[in-house]
Amino acid sequence: MSDKSWAIILGASSGFGAATSKELARSGYNICGVHLDRKNTMPQVEAIQDEIRAAGSEALFFNMNAVDEEKRANVVSELKDRGAHVRVLMHSLAFGTLRNYIDEDQKQEMTQRQMDMTLDVMAHSLVYWTQSVHHAGLFARDARIFSMTSEGSSKVWAGYGAVSAAKAALEAHTRQLAVEMAPYDVSVNAIQAGVTYTPAQDRIPGAEEMREGATRRNPFGRLTTTEDVARAIRTLSEPGLVWITGNVIRADGGEAIAV
Repeated sequence: MSDKSWAIILGASSGFGAATSKELARSGYNICGVHLDRKNTMPQVEAIQDEIRAAGSEALFFNMNAVDEEKRANVVSELKDRGAHVRVLMHSLAFGTLRNYIDEDQKQEMTQRQMDMTLDVMAHSLVYWTQSVHHAGLFARDARIFSMTSEGSSKVWAGYGAVSAAKAALEAHTRQLAVEMAPYDVSVNAIQAGVTYTPAQDRIPGAEEMREGATRRNPFGRLTTTEDVARAIRTLSEPGLVWITGNVIRADGGEAIAV
């Protein structure tokens, strides 16, 4: 792979984004990681960058709000200055409000601001990043765009309503982008991971109950891991697979089809 081949990972500091950053680095990609971390979690971010560099790849990380238009433009500009060819854009942003829509205590209900923020970060930002990278001329031919969805896009879980709506919107954006990016030889797919223990999943109300149920239901008798998903993305990023586009691809060990 060319030393100019890059993967942009949105949400690179933990969970699926961190695992995929390391997996793609081992496959020869330079990694542009976008993340939002405070001082206490920065050692983890630095460790991820060390692993990427140990694999012989470049690590260019930005600690920023991924929905900030000006900061997004700065990231794209820096990649353009480096002559980067972006072969993978992964959207793995998990930052939203977990609240019921209806509560006897109205102060605990989902607000319009929280709803808008959740959908903007976890869904709409995929469109804006794709637009920016495309118009900067950074996408290589036969490039890949991946969004991260879940079974929760079509199911109800206490407090999960806004995130569920964001996942459903993300899948719709994925389909639309797949059609609109096809003339540029760029494929766009959503990856539906099974229930996975990540910092984001652990914040969902009843997360432990969710994990226990998924373990019982999964034909493999275990949870999905971030490495399972990273390997799937690495495989789907191989050259010549652009014809696979516009799909929700499950990487869940059969969890979604099991009773």
